[in-house]
Amino acid sequence: MAHAAVEYGQTVSTQGTADVHAAALAAARAGDADGFRDLTEPYTRELHLHCYRMLGSFHDAEDAVQETLLRAWRHLASFESRSSFRAWLYRIATNTCLTKRQRTRTEVSLLPPNIAEAVSRSTEPAITLTPYPDALLDEMEATSGNPAADVELRESVQLAFLAALQLLPPRQRAVLILRDAVGFPADAVAEMLESTTASVNSALNRARVTLGEERASGRLHSERLVTPDEVSDSLVSRYVEAWLAMDIGKLVGLLREDVVLTMPPLPVRYAGRSAVAGFFRGLPPSPIGTWRVLPTRANRQPALAVYRRSAEDAVYRAWGVWVLTLDGDRIAEIAAFVDAQLPPKFGMPATL
Repeated sequence: MAHAAVEYGQTVSTQGTADVHAAALAAARAGDADGFRDLTEPYTRELHLHCYRMLGSFHDAEDAVQETLLRAWRHLASFESRSSFRAWLYRIATNTCLTKRQRTRTEVSLLPPNIAEAVSRSTEPAITLTPYPDALLDEMEATSGNPAADVELRESVQLAFLAALQLLPPRQRAVLILRDAVGFPADAVAEMLESTTASVNSALNRARVTLGEERASGRLHSERLVTPDEVSDSLVSRYVEAWLAMDIGKLVGLLREDVVLTMPPLPVRYAGRSAVAGFFRGLPPSPIGTWRVLPTRANRQPALAVYRRSAEDAVYRAWGVWVLTLDGDRIAEIAAFVDAQLPPKFGMPATL
C-alpha cells in the first residue's frame, strides 16, 4: 500500500452542509436520537471499515462500531469542535478497538484430523481475520468521488495486507492505519492516541519496516496481481467444478507453483503446490453432493460462499467463505474461512 494521505468519505464542504451538521449536533446534544443518527450516519460505513482493519474481523468490527456510537452518544457534550466531528469519532473508534478483546471461532476438536494435526505442530502465528464483502466496499467507493482514494481503498483491504497488520503491535497498527490508510496527519493521530507527533512518526516507521520485511519474505505481495474478468470467471468456475468432484489432479493444475493456502484464524499455512495438494488429499472423503457454493466477492477478490449438506435433514447450511487470489490463469492464494455466520454477511442465505 502506498503511503498516500487520502481520506475516505470526504466531500467539499459547503455552507449548507455545515448548517445541517450544526443543526444535527445541536439536536443531538439536546437528547434527540434522530439528530444523533443524522450526525453519525455519514461516517458509520467508514468507521466499520476502520474497525475491521484494526481488528481483522467483520464480526468484531460490527460490535466495535456499536460501542463507538454508544460512547459518542454518552460523551457528546465533551466534543468541543477543536477537531472535526469525523476525527473525534475516529478517536473513539480507535481507542475502542485498542481495548477490545478479539474473538476466534473455530473449535480445533471439530476439525478434520489432517488440519488438527497441522495446527498442533504449527509455528505460524494465530491471527484474527475474516473476509469483507465487496458490496460494502462498493458503497465506500460510490461516496468517495476520489479515484486515488479508491485505489488506496482496494490496496488496503487485501487479505495479505490485513494479515500482516494483525502481526503489528496494536498501537503501531493504529498509527499505520490512521496515517497511511485513512490519511490523518501525524498531529491529529497523536491527539487521538494521547501521544506526541514524534512518537507517532516513530511508530509509523517501525510499522512500515515490519511490512517491508513481510514483502521481502514473499508473504505480502508488492506487485498487483491482475486477472481479466473473463479469465477470472473461467478460473473460478473450473476450481468449483474440480472441488465439487474432488478431482485433486484438476485442482492442483489450477494452482500456481508457489500457491499458499491458509485457514484464518487457525495458525496453518500450506505453501507450495505439493503441500496444498497434500492438504486436499488428506481431507476426509465426502459423498458427491455434500457441498454447494455460491459466487460472491470479498476484499476485491473472487470468493465463494460454501454450504454443506446435513446428514440429518439434507439441508445445505452455511459453512464458510473461501477467498481466491488469482494471478493470470492460476490461483495464487486460497483463504478458507470456516464460519457459518459469514455467508449471511455477504447477503447470502443461511440455508439452501
